[in-house]
Amino acid sequence: QVRLVQSGGGSVQAGGFLKLSCAPEGYSSRNYCMGWFRQASGKEREGVAVIDQNGGTIYTNPVKGRFTISVDNAQNILYLEMNNLKPEDTAMYYCAAPASGPCDPRPEAMDYWGKGTLVTIST
Repeated sequence: QVRLVQSGGGSVQAGGFLKLSCAPEGYSSRNYCMGWFRQASGKEREGVAVIDQNGGTIYTNPVKGRFTISVDNAQNILYLEMNNLKPEDTAMYYCAAPASGPCDPRPEAMDYWGKGTLVTIST
């Protein structure tokens, strides 16, 4: 059974920094693919970034140049570093992984989901 345990998040002012972590159980980041997604209130869930077993990354346009996805393979932990945060980044952030298929930042490509962590950016 796969479980994705998230930590981090919180509230910061615009321009600030936050770091999210995700520790998978029953799933190794070295095997395949992991990613971050977010869902703002009243909006659909959207992709943020994914990273594959070779370290290849894909970022969606709203976060390019500001967010960094990475994996500590020794500890089997996925990270998302978020710089220059904006109020529009406010959302529930989810760690996710696919059972198979392509490694891309589409929510429908993912099979396993963390419970989410709230990120709130104030002006």
